[in-house]
Amino acid sequence: MWAYINNNFIAADNASISINDLALQRGYGVFDFFKTINYSPIFLDDHLNRLYLSAQIMHLDIELTKSELKKLIFQLIEKNNISNSGIKILITGGNSYNGYSIEKTNLILTQQPLKIANELNEQGISLITYSYQRQFPIAKTIDYSMGIWLQPFIKAQNADEVLYRYCNIISETPRANFFMVLENNTIITPKKNILNGITRKQIIAIAKKKYTVVEADISLNDIVKAKECFITSTSKQVLPVVAIDGKIVGNGMPGLITKWLFYQLQQWYQLT
Repeated sequence: MWAYINNNFIAADNASISINDLALQRGYGVFDFFKTINYSPIFLDDHLNRLYLSAQIMHLDIELTKSELKKLIFQLIEKNNISNSGIKILITGGNSYNGYSIEKTNLILTQQPLKIANELNEQGISLITYSYQRQFPIAKTIDYSMGIWLQPFIKAQNADEVLYRYCNIISETPRANFFMVLENNTIITPKKNILNGITRKQIIAIAKKKYTVVEADISLNDIVKAKECFITSTSKQVLPVVAIDGKIVGNGMPGLITKWLFYQLQQWYQLT
């Protein structure tokens, strides 16, 4: 397996950065993650746009243009020869002389095999809510401390993942966007204080062909009105949510709209 670090392709097992890098010293950096299907990057332009926005928000320079970075990505795909994969682009805060100042950033590309599910998860998952708001919600930073710290809590609640809320308003899970479907088939997804997911964007576009989609605040009280809920991300695609805070959503099974959206996304993938 090959990786890329600052102008060099290197065997992934030998790849390294300085112990003085801000990503290690302070957990400071941004990244993006996309998948390839049949060697083709999925929604690559959207992911690169978000990466450059995240870097701008966090005052991190990316010396390469998007075109130059694209060229490196395709070189990595060719060198590793993995059909279905996940590729991560990481921009670190750089080798900081005092462990606090942003320096010349490090650019890291890695690739790993990724199984692409072509069947809906019929069991769905259970979420537990927790009061928390990320510091920079629209930036895809490497700070996942809260989501990782909450793992024992999630397990103790017999849940699969945490759903963040703040001042009674739902935002997102640590690695996915949240959607709910009302009895009238209106689909609602949080608009504020979230990472604008790339799969979220595509699902909204697909759903609007057939349903009303609203980006608005969702309170804890609103969730009880949902007949379906699901989350979306690059790796999770469209994943049904069948319980939140121990309360069953709808009939406790993946809903018809959730299923339709999942298979519409699969059809799009097949066209790539």
